Amino acid sequence: MRVTEVAARAFRLPLRRAWDGGVDHNDIVVVQVATDAGVVGTGFSWTPLIGAGAVVSLVNTDLAPVVVGGLAHPSRWEELRWHLREAGTTGLTLMALAGVDIALWDVQAKVAGMSLVDLIGRRRDRVAAYGSGVNLDYDSADLLEQVGSWVGSGHRAAKIKVGSAEVTRDVERVAAVRGVLGPERTLMVDANQRWDVPTAVRALDRLVEHDPLFVEEPLPARDLAAHERLRARTAVPFALGENLREVEEFDRFVEAGVCDVAQPNVVRVGGITPFLRVAESMARRGVPVAPHLLPELSGQLALCVPRVAMVEDIDHASFEALGALAAPSGVRIGEGWLSAETGLGHGLSFARDLSPLP
Repeated sequence: MRVTEVAARAFRLPLRRAWDGGVDHNDIVVVQVATDAGVVGTGFSWTPLIGAGAVVSLVNTDLAPVVVGGLAHPSRWEELRWHLREAGTTGLTLMALAGVDIALWDVQAKVAGMSLVDLIGRRRDRVAAYGSGVNLDYDSADLLEQVGSWVGSGHRAAKIKVGSAEVTRDVERVAAVRGVLGPERTLMVDANQRWDVPTAVRALDRLVEHDPLFVEEPLPARDLAAHERLRARTAVPFALGENLREVEEFDRFVEAGVCDVAQPNVVRVGGITPFLRVAESMARRGVPVAPHLLPELSGQLALCVPRVAMVEDIDHASFEALGALAAPSGVRIGEGWLSAETGLGHGLSFARDLSPLP
């Protein structure tokens, strides 16, 4: 089976409420891969705010001529990455490659007459989900209302942002959220790379009494040496990976003892193929995977990987919540669990009336 056409288009998805720093939309690039067997696979790339136009150009101008005529199979990932190497081996090139790779996996599952989960290999029927919000800008009342809504929907775990200009503000907010969650639910905090080592030490010394399961990205994401210095000063586990791109990067952070929970983003690492490689490598090292965002696909992969923590249910920012889907995907989150019964392929069919990029 050969590829006959590849086409990418970019669309804008306004957020119901802006994320910290004024992020008021997400952009998606929908990639269609057609084959000579009449099977069409759908892939996507994703980014907040910037880069979608560049991804479209990379897919349509640089990847499509190479993909067309070749096998419609995700085993081509290394070949396609090599083709893009002169434009860089990470960043935007991986985001473009992700759209094609996801589409090729969708093709393979449809041809096999299987769901993506069953094609990869279903290891579990459900995986724990946690409520998550980009909420550092929220005032206390809005923050507690958001966390309370997660508790009301059945979530047993929640993650909030920290990294305020004053550590005291973070401490007060985390204490209040712990009060809403109670002692029996799990609390995580995410600094989004906002701290330096001294600030992180001060903050975590005060936050540890509220029993965080982990702190996510306490420092600039790729500064391994800084994470090693912080590790020597705190016992709070680290969750890292949404801004790591390659298996080797994940391995280095784990081997240095500073990645306790790995959080690959399926788009940023380059698609399903490398995501599964990251997950396998983490499992060999005893590190669970908690995929970053994109629950309609990340959740399906979480059902398949050897060692999983939980998946992120981002507040009002799933594809379904943003109105991006033409029909329900078959991925469901309820009472703190995610399950997936998608029919053939990954089940993601994007709406035809989405707003194109301005």
